[in-house]
Amino acid sequence: MSGLIGHTMYGILARHEARARGLPIAGLLARHDATYLCGAYLGCDIQTMPEAVCVDTGREVGFGTVPVERSPITGGAVRPWSLAFDGREYRPRALHDRFYGRAHLIFGWTAAERQHAVPWDHLADYVAATIGDAIDFLGAGGRSIAYLFGWLVHIVGDSLIKSQHPGLRLHLVDGTYTPTNRPIQDLVTFHEVGRAELGLDWERTLGALAATPVEPAQLHAMRVARPRGALAAIFPNAWAPGDEALARCVLAENRRYLAPCAERLLDEYRLTDGPDGPMCDATLSRLAGGLTYRQMVAAAEQAHFRDALDFIAHETVDLFEQVLDREPRVAGLDATSHPAAR
Repeated sequence: MSGLIGHTMYGILARHEARARGLPIAGLLARHDATYLCGAYLGCDIQTMPEAVCVDTGREVGFGTVPVERSPITGGAVRPWSLAFDGREYRPRALHDRFYGRAHLIFGWTAAERQHAVPWDHLADYVAATIGDAIDFLGAGGRSIAYLFGWLVHIVGDSLIKSQHPGLRLHLVDGTYTPTNRPIQDLVTFHEVGRAELGLDWERTLGALAATPVEPAQLHAMRVARPRGALAAIFPNAWAPGDEALARCVLAENRRYLAPCAERLLDEYRLTDGPDGPMCDATLSRLAGGLTYRQMVAAAEQAHFRDALDFIAHETVDLFEQVLDREPRVAGLDATSHPAAR
């Protein structure tokens, strides 16, 4: 799965579920939808950056930490891409190792830092403390709070789909989350759920998401800022304020590169008319074990994939409710008094 499509959908379905339950957060999330959905993706996936540069064209290619041997543009040579910061060059893998666990909280830490993983039953405590601190000393309004709830969407969705937390029952072709079934999950989510069921304008949605600014609250959430507030009191470990400037640069790079990534994804997931119905990109069909698009849809239906998406949304909103119980001030935020997400 691309990550972007799946996590955006998790956010959309969680927002629908929050509204169905009458949660006070639902209106705030809708008003700041682009920022909320940005949090649901870039709140965690800090590896959203190029992996290489096409030698023939000079264009950035790939997605950070995924090896690129030949240019997808020309088939020619590539050279490694690095992020330049403060006189140094950082490869995507080094940045991933440095920040990925800090963003995902529950998993993704390096072997030397696994003791810092936040247990599932403390996740709501962590997020509520982060939100409370954002209100107290970051002057956070509705937009920033929407972003942090989006960040929670990603943590829950990843934990379930990657079986870091039990509960999701999904066996699609060859498992829950595999190289073979990820293209199926993405294509079905994009077309059958997004376009056909929800009438989603993916171009507009992803474009708005990519245009949102960096939220400073994410630096506090990742513990790369000065330790303070309730979060530092409850979770005094793993703070790395010396990494704040680098992390801020990484978050800005994530947003810069997300726009071309989304454009490529929209092109890659486009369907064309074939003699036997809609056809998907040949590479995606090959990755999915040679299945045609119709066969992918049938496999997803047999696996009750749509129900799995709803399960993720329900579990996410259960966490929303736990956060609201711990930080009731969110319900009283006057979101309309703050600038809307760009």
